Amino acid sequence: MNRIIKLFFALMVAMLLLPSCNKGPGEGGTGTIQGFVKLVHHPDDNYTLTTDTLVAAKTDVFIVYGDDPYFGNDVETNAEGMYQFDYLRPGDYTVFSYSTLPSGEKVAVSETVSLNGGVVCQVPTIYIHDGKAYGTSIVKGRVHAAFYHNGSYRGEGWAYEHRVYIRRVGEEYHFDDVRVGVDGYFYFQKLQPGVYEVFTASDDINTEIPELMFQTITVDEAGQIYELAEQFEVIVNV
Repeated sequence: MNRIIKLFFALMVAMLLLPSCNKGPGEGGTGTIQGFVKLVHHPDDNYTLTTDTLVAAKTDVFIVYGDDPYFGNDVETNAEGMYQFDYLRPGDYTVFSYSTLPSGEKVAVSETVSLNGGVVCQVPTIYIHDGKAYGTSIVKGRVHAAFYHNGSYRGEGWAYEHRVYIRRVGEEYHFDDVRVGVDGYFYFQKLQPGVYEVFTASDDINTEIPELMFQTITVDEAGQIYELAEQFEVIVNV
């Protein structure tokens, strides 16, 4: 009799322990994880860093089960940017998709959620980014000119079409140059965080030999518009 009782308890313990082997996150359950992916597009040459948010259709989305080092499954979003992972057990899951940097490098954007039982778990919307201006900033400034001809003053105004240059502090040569617009403004786009020198030329009234004028500006983070502390005041011989 004691042997039968011991066997019964052994079977009960085995039955209780058996499901515990399958309680971790992964496939084999009745739960669902779903959400949406939206694409934040960073158009080039808008000088405002204004973005367009679009539906991210036909975009790959990946799921990681718990602390696994690799993703366990992937799906593609539908025309509305929606994705769904079915037949999941309770546990923690990480869902991610990729943003594309101007260099072409992929950067994962993720959300982690907890799934409880056979329910539907809604993931916060994942926003991915693309476009040449993504992850960069803009430096803007203004150039005002006094115009001379053979040493005689001819008036003043915005230095339309005047050329302005930019280089990284510590480097000898500029890596970009632009011309001043009709409103006096110029813009350098797609700048990574760093310290820069912005410079332009001002003519000597008598010799007409140009001299360079410099301003230094620090770009601390991406997605910002930085303006020079002062506008350039130049002399232009016409």
